[in-house]
Amino acid sequence: MVQHNTMSLNTTPNGLLKTKQHFEILDGLRGLAAVAVVIFHFMEFATPDYKDNFIAHAYLAVDFFFCLSGFVIAYAYDHKLADLGIIPFLKLRFIRLHPLVIIGSIIGVLAFIFDPFSKLQDVYGYAQTFILFVSSCFMVPYPLVQERYFNLFHLNPPTWSLFWEYLANIVYALVLIKLPNKVLWVLTIIAAVMLGFEAQKAGYLGVGWGGDNFFGGGIRVLFSFLAGILVYRSKWIIRSKLGFVSMGILLLVVFLIPFSKANAIIDPLLVVFYFPLLVALGAGATLQPKLSKICKFSGEISYPLYVIHYPFLWLFLSYIEVKKPDMATMQILIPIGTIALVLLAYGVLVFMDLPLRKYLKKIMFKSV
Repeated sequence: MVQHNTMSLNTTPNGLLKTKQHFEILDGLRGLAAVAVVIFHFMEFATPDYKDNFIAHAYLAVDFFFCLSGFVIAYAYDHKLADLGIIPFLKLRFIRLHPLVIIGSIIGVLAFIFDPFSKLQDVYGYAQTFILFVSSCFMVPYPLVQERYFNLFHLNPPTWSLFWEYLANIVYALVLIKLPNKVLWVLTIIAAVMLGFEAQKAGYLGVGWGGDNFFGGGIRVLFSFLAGILVYRSKWIIRSKLGFVSMGILLLVVFLIPFSKANAIIDPLLVVFYFPLLVALGAGATLQPKLSKICKFSGEISYPLYVIHYPFLWLFLSYIEVKKPDMATMQILIPIGTIALVLLAYGVLVFMDLPLRKYLKKIMFKSV
């Protein structure tokens, strides 16, 4: 997942991108989805059987993020990338994405080494731990830790989606921006078919994070990123009186769908039809002024929350394995943990991410 704040996307160091409309409701939905992901990951460890997980479909938040990403990138850069240039565009995306990749990797390696409930670091040693850290910082998949499901990026598992987000941005700048809509439609339809096959093969679309389902992540980003671009290029912004609360409910109902054998059909239908519709509706919905600050805060913390939360989930899993708490205890810990992570994400944003981005922008655009 990646945050795309439309203000920051449309204001670049060389002034080529002027501020356009700010999709505040989409910002709010992105934050809501990020919180849902955190709760889903808590519940994965509290109740390993997905059928007992009340928010069992929150793994589809990643597909929503990818679709939103395609929409916002196309909105911000389709008409300006030629003047801006590919290298400056990629620099801007690096500045936006990578500070938190590094921060998440640092948090991840510290949690791995100092986990009070686990001896995994002793099992793999400092040499392998260093390789895990470097691979996480440079986003090189390294599915090493079998005790933790062979995640592509063990120290910070959500990095898998950022890996594909980076590739999507590069392919957009080099190829997709030049393609006419007819070609994009063909590619999107092909990607939708591939998505359906992947769902049938895996039984659901919660793929892309591990060594045995790596390419599933590529299929997920291929369809949803293209769909987001087409929502923008086809001018599918649907004007309505729906507000943030209504849109939030429309998003959350997806995450609350029970896990079942029907996922192989339900998941691709939601991703192919429902999420692009949500993006189109969210872009045209009407925000009540009193909810503006909530949407702004939600959008701001969405990316840091998504990127930094998982190392603490590993600590939670280690705690469960050793202490074996009852459900009543976990029902207290999970809400407290979620709130604490939201606050931590805001602190990381303000005191680490924003200053780092400001510094990187200064040194990477010296000539401007």
